[in-house]
Order: sequence, then C-alpha cells, then structure tokens
Amino acid sequence: MTTARAHPRARRLTPVTKLFYGFGSVAFGVKDNGFSYFLAFFYAQVMGLPAATVGLAIMFALVVDAFVDPIVGQLSDNTRSRWGRRHPFMYAAAVPVGVSYVLLWNPPKGWEPGLLVIYLASTAILIRSFISCYEVPSSALAAELTTEYDERTRLLSYRYLFGWVGGLAMYGLALSVFLRPTAEFPVGQLNRQGYANYGLFAGGLMLFAILVSAIGTHRQIPFLREPPSERVTLGRLTRELIGTLANRSFLFILTSNFFYAMGIGLGFSINLYFSTYFWEFSSAQIALFTFASLGAAILAFAAAPRIAKRFDKKPAALILIPLGISVGVAPIVLRLAGAFPTNGSPLLYPLIFVTTIVSVGVGIVGTILFSSMIADVVEDSELKTGRRQEGVFFAATLFIAKAVTGVGIFASGMIISAIRFPAHAKPGQVDPDVIRHLGLVYVPTQAVLYGTATLLLLGYRISRASHAETLRKLAAAADLATEGEPVSSVGDLA
Repeated sequence: MTTARAHPRARRLTPVTKLFYGFGSVAFGVKDNGFSYFLAFFYAQVMGLPAATVGLAIMFALVVDAFVDPIVGQLSDNTRSRWGRRHPFMYAAAVPVGVSYVLLWNPPKGWEPGLLVIYLASTAILIRSFISCYEVPSSALAAELTTEYDERTRLLSYRYLFGWVGGLAMYGLALSVFLRPTAEFPVGQLNRQGYANYGLFAGGLMLFAILVSAIGTHRQIPFLREPPSERVTLGRLTRELIGTLANRSFLFILTSNFFYAMGIGLGFSINLYFSTYFWEFSSAQIALFTFASLGAAILAFAAAPRIAKRFDKKPAALILIPLGISVGVAPIVLRLAGAFPTNGSPLLYPLIFVTTIVSVGVGIVGTILFSSMIADVVEDSELKTGRRQEGVFFAATLFIAKAVTGVGIFASGMIISAIRFPAHAKPGQVDPDVIRHLGLVYVPTQAVLYGTATLLLLGYRISRASHAETLRKLAAAADLATEGEPVSSVGDLA
C-alpha cells in the first residue's frame, strides 16, 4: 500500500479532475428537478391521483431513504476492491438509475388508483435508492480526493454547479421539447406521452453522467484510502455508525443543514404560488426565472471558494444564511407594507428577477459551504475514533438534500391549507386577504427555519486552524505507524 493510500495528503486537483467529478451531479440534479417540479403534477393532474395522496407517497419514499442512505455509506466505507471503496458502487448504479427513472414516468395504463399509488411509491423508492448507490460514494470522494481546506470548497463548487445546470437544462428541455403544446394537447403539461419521452431522455442523461464521472475519476483510485482489513459484521457496523454520528460538530452542522434545507425546499415548492398569484406574472415570465437560477448557480460557483477563503467557512455561512433569506423575503415584506411596485408595474419583474438571482445564489453558496464543512468533519472524526467514514457523513448530507423535495411539498401544502387558498384559482381573482395571508404566514415561517439554522451552526467548532492541526496529528500518527511504532491514541499526539 502506498503512503497516499495509507493516509491522504492535502493536494491540489487538476481542472479536468474537478470537471469529471462535478459532472456526475448532473444525474442528481435531473432527478431532483423532476421530483420538485413535475412528479406531483404528473401523478395528480395527468394520472388522476389525489394531490394529498401523491404527497404522502413521495414522503413515504423519503422515509425509506432515511434507512437506505446510511447503509450505502457504511458499505462503501468498508468495501475493499481493486477499484477502491467508491467506484464499484458508482459503476453498478449507472444502469439501474437510468432504468428506474424511465419506469417512474411510464406508469401502467388502466390501473386502479390504489395500485397506481403503490407503483408511484415503489418506483420513487427505487430511483431514490439507486441514486443513493451513486451519490453517497461519489459525494464521499470530495473528502478523499483532497484534505486541503480550501480545495474542498472549490471541488464541491463544481459539483453544485453541474447539479444546478443539469437540473435546470433538463427542466427547460422538458417544457420546450417534450411538453410543448400540440393540437391534441394545448396545455403541454397534460401530455402523458410527453412525460414518457422526457423520462426516457432524462434517464439516458443520468446514465451518461454517472459513467462519465466514474470513468473520469477512475485514475484517482490509487490516491484514495482503503479500509482496514477487518471482518465486517452487522454489530460492528451499527456500533461504528452510532459512534461516528455522535461527533459534536457533525450533529450541529447536520441539524443546522436540515433546517436550512427545509427553508430552501419550502421556497421552491411554494414559489409558483407567489409568482402566479402574489406577483401575477405570466407563464412566459415565470419560465424566464430559469435563467435567474442559472445565473445564480454560475455566480455561486465563482463566489463560494473566494468567500470561504476570505471569511472562513463557518463565519461566511453565519453571514450568508440571514442575508439570503432577508433578500428573498424583502419584496414580500415591502409589498405587505405597501412600499413596493404594484402588479403590472414595469419595475416589478426586474426587481424580483434580480432579488431571485441574489437570494438563490447566496443559498447555493451556503449549501456548498455546508457540504465543505461536513467534509472537514471526516478528519475530526478520524482523529477521535480512528475510523475514516466519509460515506456515513455524506449519506446524511444526501438524505437532507433529498428531504428538500418531500418536506418542501409537505410544508407548502400545510401553508396553502392553513390560509384556505382556493382550488382552481385564477390570477387576479383571489381574495386579497388570502393573498396577504400567504405572505404573512410564509415570511415568519422562513424566519424561524433560517434563524434556527443560524443558531445551530454556532455549535460547529471546526475552523481552518483547527483543521490544519487535525491534519498534522493524523500525518504524525501515519508516520509513526509506517515506522512500526505503536500509536495508542491519535488524539494524544501533539
């Protein structure tokens, strides 16, 4: 075993390696975008299932995810093969991910509603589970490819850029190609065959993205860690999982990230209500917001590494979380106070477009920083437990990323129900009091979610200096082990 495989050193990665690594997140971006924007609508409006039932089916798949993700993380952490710990899972997931996504958008014809709900839940669980088999090991590579504090943020910026660009590009392609209006379907979103064609193309794209990333990062395998040669048992895996997840900084960053993701998910899920009824934008104007999100992703890609380097990760996140939500809800607050342009004003759309770029961009930077901070927990945990378990930590992160969809749909539904928003409502014809209540409930809810995320982040203790010291101690322990000297406790090294 080489020194690199015995203990990873801080190193800079080539742009090509970062591109191959980041490109794989196109698969997750496509899946997440489909779940967020199309899935609930397709099964409710096209397939005829009750909207509440669809939401429950999606939430059930999310609950199953809570068990699948850590299992995949543990298995990949303890896998020994000539292709390393992560790549066997990445290669194996490619075809099942593509096939299961195609199945999701091709439900059987003529089935009873009850069977159709079972089909939805089953295929949703399949695609989420298979995407976990790729995404958990792939995400864990970020902590293995380099231990350099700032390089991790740069690497993860590529991952989130490709995830957003892939998802948004597939969203635009779906609306402009697969779901475009026809003589038979003047409303293209109601064309069942369009969704089938979309699923086939999207599944193929996901398969391609996974294989390109796995093959492109294959040459990095000699630089990655191998697990110790120990017998793996269920009891041992369970004890290690509990011990690893008990890391103090990880618990704070995980719970903080959960509330942060809930806020983001709620914003995504309820955004169409604000665009359609609160601001009364046309469908063409709403579609153009895709470019605002795309611009935000590109800006976040460029800004995240620079912000983290100048302010450090935790202080930067503590600034960005309140900033992002403040910019996002400022137009709503000003409208409620009667100090914002009225609907139809030529100033309204440009103002909302710009605030969308800023708020979404800040949100993406915050997400990148959260993932980078979790990567830094890996060495902190290794110093305390002697185990390196990137898969377990990033499995928890992935579950939270998936929770954005399920929890967001559930939370937005609760708000819409609480304010008694009418069904089949037309823009401009909804009771002004209902529209006002939409803003009055949404803004405080987001303030609580983002405020809780900010407060919990204060419990995260890893900084640039402490991470460097952790790496020094781990390197010293590795050097002693190479020389054949016993090391009773890595944490005791000074």
